[in-house]
Amino acid sequence: MRRVIIVDDDRRTRRILQILVERLGFESRAFESAAEALVAVEGESPGLILTDLKMPGVDGIEFMRRLRRIDEQVPVIVLTAYGTVESAVEAMKLGAVDFVAKPFDVEAVELLIQRSLEHSRRRVENRYLREQVDHAPAFEDIVGDSPPMRAVFDLIRKVAPTRSAVLVTGETGTGKELVARAIHRLSPREEQLFVPLNCAAIPPDLLESELFGHVRGAFTGAQAEREGRFRAADGGTLFLDEIGDMDQRLQAKLLRALQDGVIEPVGSNRRIPVDVRIVSSTHRDLERAIRDGGFREDLFYRLNVLRIALPPLRERRQDIARLARVFLAEFGRDFGKGPLALDDGSAAVLQRYAWPGNVRELRNVMERAAVLAGDGGVDADLLGGLVPREEGGVDDELDLAGAVATAERRVILRALAAAGDNKVEAARLLGIGERTLWTKLKKHGI
Repeated sequence: MRRVIIVDDDRRTRRILQILVERLGFESRAFESAAEALVAVEGESPGLILTDLKMPGVDGIEFMRRLRRIDEQVPVIVLTAYGTVESAVEAMKLGAVDFVAKPFDVEAVELLIQRSLEHSRRRVENRYLREQVDHAPAFEDIVGDSPPMRAVFDLIRKVAPTRSAVLVTGETGTGKELVARAIHRLSPREEQLFVPLNCAAIPPDLLESELFGHVRGAFTGAQAEREGRFRAADGGTLFLDEIGDMDQRLQAKLLRALQDGVIEPVGSNRRIPVDVRIVSSTHRDLERAIRDGGFREDLFYRLNVLRIALPPLRERRQDIARLARVFLAEFGRDFGKGPLALDDGSAAVLQRYAWPGNVRELRNVMERAAVLAGDGGVDADLLGGLVPREEGGVDDELDLAGAVATAERRVILRALAAAGDNKVEAARLLGIGERTLWTKLKKHGI
């Protein structure tokens, strides 16, 4: 819930505004001076500020100037009995959303508060929607008609309407985030935000702030308050990708947040209630991690209320050709080549390969095929040069270079899976430099 800050030197006005705000279902804090309010704003990110214009000490205009150094976007409504055109213009320049003369009409102010808080909510939502668009996969729907995938679809339909936590498991590249998004879209929370967070891609010392937010000055470089993914997902779904890579210290804090339904931003002792549905994913064996002491058993049971296990691509081979055609259609449009065909011979080449990198690897191969294809489409000869041959086949048993390349590719894919697609960590596991890893990824089409 976003809090409203009220600044007015008149005690009666402060109380009327607090009653109005709380009647609308929002929390409020009231201050008789701008100096006190500025201290409060530095410690939290309010959804709206209502301020008087003429006050002793720091007046409303100076308050707004200082406020913008702390928070450039929080909406402000200015109320005053001494309004002038000049002061109204100055307030608007500093980002006031409206200017109301005292004595004010209660219903009009009530409507302004509702509109301004909605604007504040959309501001947060738009930021995360832009982030999702920037990082969203090229296709929105899960493709597949094999028996294993039909079972997955059935599970999604059953778990989506509930409030229960869902754990999505499967090898890297199987489409775990797509499943999480499908659960959200089919849930009662679909109108609210789906907020993803890759736990393996963020250093442990920054992940806590990403999850719970922080107050200004909480640590070096924290020059402004950060809301955090939990608060952004309030009312919606928080997707914790690769939860198995989370540091154990942070696992304990996450468990407390899930048990209590409240979070504490880094550097603050303020407890903020949140209503978030958790969908998490991992490519790791969490039961083994519990036995090895790498994952908390109590957190596992909290996350593993419902589970969806995604099959690897090698166990749903009848979906390979269909997936390939979807990717070809996508890349054909992107590259201005129009529809690109995939004949039966090409499909057979794809189905013979085990796809250790799963759907992600298939997509990469089809992107390369689309780049190299002529107007007629993708044929078996073209794919034969892009799809690695299986190790141990008759054709390559004496091909030392090919066998070495195949073995290298498989080791790299295993390292990426173990590192949750974190390239820095994968390079460390392989004992090579990050630049060398990128060169090999390009070489093998990963």
